[in-house]
Amino acid sequence: MLNVAIIGTGAISPSHIEAYLQFPEHCKIVALCDIYPEKAGHQAKEFNLDVEVYDDHKQMLDRNDIDLVSVCTPPYTHSEITINLLDAGKNVLVEKPMASSIEECNAMNEAAERNQKMLSVISQNRFRTPMMKLKKVLETKMMGPIVHAQVDSFWWRGHSYYDLWWRGTWEKEGGGCTLNHAVHHIDIFKWLNGMPSEVTAVMSNTSHDNAEVEDVSVAICRYDDGSLAQITSSVVHHGEEQQLIFQGKNARVSSPWKVKASKSKENGFPELDEELETRIQNYYNELDEIQFEGHKGQIYDVLTALEQGTTVLVDGKQGRQTLELISAIYESASTGKTIKLPLTKENLFYTREGTQKNATYFYEKKTAIEKFSENDITVGGN
Repeated sequence: MLNVAIIGTGAISPSHIEAYLQFPEHCKIVALCDIYPEKAGHQAKEFNLDVEVYDDHKQMLDRNDIDLVSVCTPPYTHSEITINLLDAGKNVLVEKPMASSIEECNAMNEAAERNQKMLSVISQNRFRTPMMKLKKVLETKMMGPIVHAQVDSFWWRGHSYYDLWWRGTWEKEGGGCTLNHAVHHIDIFKWLNGMPSEVTAVMSNTSHDNAEVEDVSVAICRYDDGSLAQITSSVVHHGEEQQLIFQGKNARVSSPWKVKASKSKENGFPELDEELETRIQNYYNELDEIQFEGHKGQIYDVLTALEQGTTVLVDGKQGRQTLELISAIYESASTGKTIKLPLTKENLFYTREGTQKNATYFYEKKTAIEKFSENDITVGGN
């Protein structure tokens, strides 16, 4: 039985609590922590939890009975809290994005290795049946080499969204929609298609004059084999339609699931390749559904890894790589230059200080509400 603590009892924490409660034979929640302890107390009451409540994560570092901690605080706090926990001998599951800079990600991974503890980064949308099936379909190579990929990370957030005290600033949120919303799809894209060799990007703030950060960005990625990918990150798209499309030389597949295949007529124009479409569709249909999805799926993966001594699907090194691609998008969009990957210490957006100094500031943040009364959030579709 693993004892679990949760730090940060804001909008995303119920997803963690509900997931842990799904596995009472594997874990028990024993502590909640928030700088507003009344929020933690309210959540304990809401979920009928018998827990200790803290207002500072350092107060629980000496508790030897805590095995695993979910870190659900704002991104700028992730590095310090995670390193403190790892150095105290605890395993950590940290919400996305992993941190505010590549430098911080490196320090977190070093702490995990130094203490021989698990560090996992939330990427809950990997743990959905359509994504797992798409991964396996792509691995068959039936589509041929991928020549173009399209990532539409479309979300919508009202003007008041950025009134919350830590949102909408380069210092505390670390970026806008590219970092804090599209991170889901950028992680999956990288998992499915690998890291590109260079990035060219633009970004803007079209609808949120209460935020320093972007509310839409478009990036073009180039791979060494000449293939391209485009990533659109947004909180200004009504309907929140999200998709990943992979165009191979022989066929295209996507999430939400769709398969189309073409073959060439004598004059070069397309005709339907029914045989290939059927083959791909049949393979997709035969793949098993996963037992637990979303946060439940990832937390089950973490609990299983800790109990059995296996590796997690999403570790700190993968979390770092996702942030590396996002940092390249920000550097390109802010400087107007194409950015080569991998990034080095010489890159302007390698550190938190470099990001804050070199990022484009669209507007001055003038509103800072401590907390909203409503706690409902959306965490992406299939």
